[in-house]
Amino acid sequence: MNILIATGRLAENTVRKATGKKADVLVADIDIAAFITPKKLLRSFQEANLSKDYDLILIPGLVPGDFSKASKELGCKIRLGPKHAYDLGFVLPFAEKIEFSEKVPACELLADVRKELALELIRKTEEEAISALTLREIKLGGEACMKVMGEIVGAMEMDAGMLQVKIEAFIARGADIIDLGATLNTLPEQVQRTVSLAKTLTLAPISIDTLDPELIKEGVKAGADLVLSLNSTNMETAGPIVAGAGTAAVVIPDEGNSLESLIRNIKAAHRLGIDKIIADPVLDPVGHNITESIIRYHAFHKIYPHIPVFFGVGNVTELMDVDTIGVNAALCGIGIEVGASILFTPEFSDKAQGSIRELKRASEMMQLSSIRESSPKDLGLDLLCIKEKRRRPDGSIPGNAIRAQASKNWRVDPAGPIRIWIVPDSISGNGGLIVAEHEKASVAGKNAREVMDTLLELKLVSCLDHAAYLGRELEKAELALCFNRSYAQDDVF
Repeated sequence: MNILIATGRLAENTVRKATGKKADVLVADIDIAAFITPKKLLRSFQEANLSKDYDLILIPGLVPGDFSKASKELGCKIRLGPKHAYDLGFVLPFAEKIEFSEKVPACELLADVRKELALELIRKTEEEAISALTLREIKLGGEACMKVMGEIVGAMEMDAGMLQVKIEAFIARGADIIDLGATLNTLPEQVQRTVSLAKTLTLAPISIDTLDPELIKEGVKAGADLVLSLNSTNMETAGPIVAGAGTAAVVIPDEGNSLESLIRNIKAAHRLGIDKIIADPVLDPVGHNITESIIRYHAFHKIYPHIPVFFGVGNVTELMDVDTIGVNAALCGIGIEVGASILFTPEFSDKAQGSIRELKRASEMMQLSSIRESSPKDLGLDLLCIKEKRRRPDGSIPGNAIRAQASKNWRVDPAGPIRIWIVPDSISGNGGLIVAEHEKASVAGKNAREVMDTLLELKLVSCLDHAAYLGRELEKAELALCFNRSYAQDDVF
């Protein structure tokens, strides 16, 4: 396949270096490649007097305009390449495998294609997986992917509306199982009501989170799919109820979290007739014997490789003042090696918000890594949110650069002030709306550009310095939504 890369003078060296011998390079009579037009492309092509017949011409991914007429005149396809020249080396090997787009830059198109291929492989593998047990069609253990359980803390005391919002939010973020948390003040009738309601709100398995035998009894009667948890303190009273209903149960060790007590409690559960058992060796927090607890998980999985394992990731993330993304991913990597079937998180504290979505993606990454027998990189899926996989080239400071200084002059825009805030998406926990309020109108949009464009169109901004200020603040608001952070106008992000 003969490929021609069109670029400008400034990017020529970068393009040639990234392209190598995979394609030819056409340097248009223009400095900045993104400003190439159909006319400039045709003129440069004719002036270059190229001898080859090309199957594909790639123009920079940021080039706007309609190149269909130029494509007909040159007798070959003209498609968008990547946004940045250094990505050409990544893009070109796919030229014969997929159809590049006239509207979507090749780097974005390939990211979407690789992601969809990865997710399809996970879906197919999960369909074919043989599991140790199934809860409402959710496979646990065996060859199945690790599943995410989200605990709704204090669920039994919530009103119907709040419970519905919480369940919908957790499912939207990727939770496979919903855990309803009870407290020391929870009443049996509250358990009955909450479990029954939850069963009508979702098809996901419902778990009841308590050690109280009376509450377990009410939860099982109401149709709970899973009881969390049983040990020697409640096994003889709650165990027969769980066994009689055929309900699944998480079995935990007694105080001290010894492996011996966990095995003893599992044997007791078997004797009572509980067939669906999930073992929780208990993951301890950092600073409280986390290494010893991981060793305990590993030892248990070696002894009982066919029993699904409960992995309490939230025990670690909730007790660390560290961004959860990397911690959740690393714990998922450990989890898959010690046989984890359920990844548990409550998303209780503000700093742990987003953990369900992070664990879901990390679980998919570890599944792909296992399928491909590779490290969890270059999978088509990732959890890179701040750091970059490929860094863009850095520039240099011009010799005649003027040192920037903040202006000491400030005046109110005659068009009036504008107040900015954000309204996050409470269901998905991702994105939301930026609101800019002026005395004449309020504007709401998904990103800084559309809000700013609308403010200008409505003539609600009349000063350059005010426009620059609003641009800065709107961009901060957009970043806050992207990273699921709070925003306050004029505060440092």
